[in-house]
Amino acid sequence: MEKKIILGKGREDSLRRFHPWVFSGAIKKIEGNPAEGDIVAVLSASNEVLAFGHYQVGSIAVRVLSFDSSCLMPDFWENRIMAAKQLRSVIKSSDTDCYRLIHGEGDGLPGLIVDIYDDVAVLQAHSVGMFRSRQAICDALVKVFGGSLRAVYDKSSGTAPFKAGLELKDGYLYLNGQELPETTVLENGHKFIVNWEAGQKTGFFLDQRDNRALVERYSKGKRVLNLFCYTGGFSVYALAGGAVRVDSVDSSAKAIEMVERNISLNGFAPDSHKSFCEDAIDYVKNCKRGEYDLMIVDPPAFAKHRGALNNALRAYRRLNAAAIANVAPGGIVFTFSCSQAVDKNAFALAVFSAAAETARRVRIIGRMTQPADHPVNIYHPEGEYLKGLVLFVE
Repeated sequence: MEKKIILGKGREDSLRRFHPWVFSGAIKKIEGNPAEGDIVAVLSASNEVLAFGHYQVGSIAVRVLSFDSSCLMPDFWENRIMAAKQLRSVIKSSDTDCYRLIHGEGDGLPGLIVDIYDDVAVLQAHSVGMFRSRQAICDALVKVFGGSLRAVYDKSSGTAPFKAGLELKDGYLYLNGQELPETTVLENGHKFIVNWEAGQKTGFFLDQRDNRALVERYSKGKRVLNLFCYTGGFSVYALAGGAVRVDSVDSSAKAIEMVERNISLNGFAPDSHKSFCEDAIDYVKNCKRGEYDLMIVDPPAFAKHRGALNNALRAYRRLNAAAIANVAPGGIVFTFSCSQAVDKNAFALAVFSAAAETARRVRIIGRMTQPADHPVNIYHPEGEYLKGLVLFVE
């Protein structure tokens, strides 16, 4: 029996608008006893086939792969990956060899992330369907890249839903040569060491590429504080832009070690940079007012789901109030939220509230988002997760 999801009457409108999710509340009946990760057909109440996608248990019951039967064809993965690669060939600069190849819904593959670090692809499955399809995805990657990939590494243990029977263990799906945990990449001409095995996410925060370049433009002659610095991306760009001093703060000793390696790798003078393995929030609260001319406030996601939204907004207010209060007069604050549950209006309101607490004159001189290799499906606005503001503080 074919595996089918039958929607309730009038519940197909979002699919007709090409939104790639089917919510459990829209379902009237399930036929064929699908297992999680199976591809199912989604039908209207009048038995019209609307889409095909991965079935899962949860509020999002189906992640749509195609609105026709193309996802059932053997060349589906290869075609989608080729389309994504062609887009990156248009938008990628020649002095950058690390980028996001597959950005979930933005590339028509909900639940899948693939990042490229020179000749290594790092894959993360965020759904059971994508997890079960890892080897097929890997095979398609190797084929599309024509043998130029040295490795395909699966790092899904922290992202795939925990289900009985899934072996959530990271490892290489493809390896052509020696097994190495890290490599050196170029981003806008700057060098970074990326460790996909031990690093956060896939090893590097590729989504801040354009925003790092903007920090470089503003850094000349500035004393810069990089909070939640991770491996020092913003710090390297600030020094490249002519900052007279950069301090990097992160609570992770491993991250701080990588910052020092990246600073050295790019040839900056040791006395131009200091690292602090401390809690970033405590550091900015306790730093001397006026000590820094430019601050980067780039915390991890404070809200990973809607239930954490209010606590997240309070955390953003406290953190930004400390930064705005302590930055030097005429200073600049780059502040971000990568929490998908916090939309850009809610984030802006949190920053407004923080500014009001300080009673300083603050103006927005820039708005930031994710770069072009993290595309947003126009029918899935939820894919625009990264937002940021550039503040001028008098």
